[in-house]
Amino acid sequence: MYIETEPTPNPASLKFLPQRQVMAGGTREFATPEAAEASPLAQAIFDTGEVTNVFFGGDFITVTAAPGVSWPELKPQVLAILLDHFVSEAPLFAPASAAGIAVPGEPDDLVVEGRPEDGDIVDQIQELLEARVRPAVAGDGGDIQFRGYRDGIVYLQMQGACAGCPSSTATLKHGIEGLLKHYVPEVVEVRAA
Repeated sequence: MYIETEPTPNPASLKFLPQRQVMAGGTREFATPEAAEASPLAQAIFDTGEVTNVFFGGDFITVTAAPGVSWPELKPQVLAILLDHFVSEAPLFAPASAAGIAVPGEPDDLVVEGRPEDGDIVDQIQELLEARVRPAVAGDGGDIQFRGYRDGIVYLQMQGACAGCPSSTATLKHGIEGLLKHYVPEVVEVRAA
């Protein structure tokens, strides 16, 4: 088995492509070792002691190195863990622990409540995010989650490599905000949630 790697715009994150499906649907982010206990694979990566984030996408895994850790030293460790996992066909999640999978369009506790009359606006925003933004962000090793819309403000959460990326603010403010304002005139601002 061969696992490719790709750099991401976030210099602390590296995208691993195992040439097979990782998640059948949605995404899952592990931002702490405690959260990683839900997945034997994420836990093994955190057990290196040199990782601050693990993100599962449809066909990739993004790993964020801790400050001061160099990828030339960490990359072989992560590759070995991934190879062992996929060759052994171990489960991605511990039994009854897959909660927390982010599925586009599904609400969670971070959602900003909007008004019912904003339903059409929210639908337009979500369609644009799904069709134009999410594929680009996934290409960089991350994901973007819609968290809500209220009074012209769209709330989004960056995940994976995009969460700690130095250019994430520019992506939100200049890229995504401009796109949404162009197609949905009711949008006046995009904020990180």
